[in-house]
Amino acid sequence: MTEIVAFGILSFTSFFTLINPFGTMPIFMTMTAELDVQHRTKTARKASIVSFITIVLFAFSGQLLFNFFGISVNSFRIVGGVIFFLMGMDMLQARLGKVKVKDSEVKSYVDDISITPLAIPMICGPGALTNAIVMMEDANSIEKKITLIITVFLVMLLTYIILYSSSKIIKILGQTGINVMMRLMGLIVMVIAVEFFFAGLKPIIIDIMK
Repeated sequence: MTEIVAFGILSFTSFFTLINPFGTMPIFMTMTAELDVQHRTKTARKASIVSFITIVLFAFSGQLLFNFFGISVNSFRIVGGVIFFLMGMDMLQARLGKVKVKDSEVKSYVDDISITPLAIPMICGPGALTNAIVMMEDANSIEKKITLIITVFLVMLLTYIILYSSSKIIKILGQTGINVMMRLMGLIVMVIAVEFFFAGLKPIIIDIMK
């Protein structure tokens, strides 16, 4: 029982740290600033559900998919780094804040951003998906596998609550405050992107040099 509790705590802390919903919140706030509360809530809910399903699927079949398609985790990190860097550039120049959504386009816009970039790669990026594969390999019993799924669900629930609460933060900060936060987070996202990129590139270069 103690071993399962320890495994659950490790799973929860690792997923919450890697997913970092507080880091995703400024991007969510910016990209949904033109939406009303109902559609903003729907976006947060759908992004959380898609992320949960994706992480669970990768936990059970990620290694198999990687082997089948000949994809390495390092390649996944490099692609994630490029996506993060481009997103950070847009945030740094406050481009995301200029998104205007027509009433007729709201539904398709919500569907688009809730899957990409919010669910993938912002919420369940290379780190979270890789962690899901590794933790599932370490889960050597049914109890641990169930514990892993429960912890992922709890992290996704917390992520939804945090994103849902961003509606109140938008009212407090206003557009100027959002733009300032977006530029600051843009710098951080770009730094994370560089770390992701070189973390994936370094092992590949070492393999080539051998």
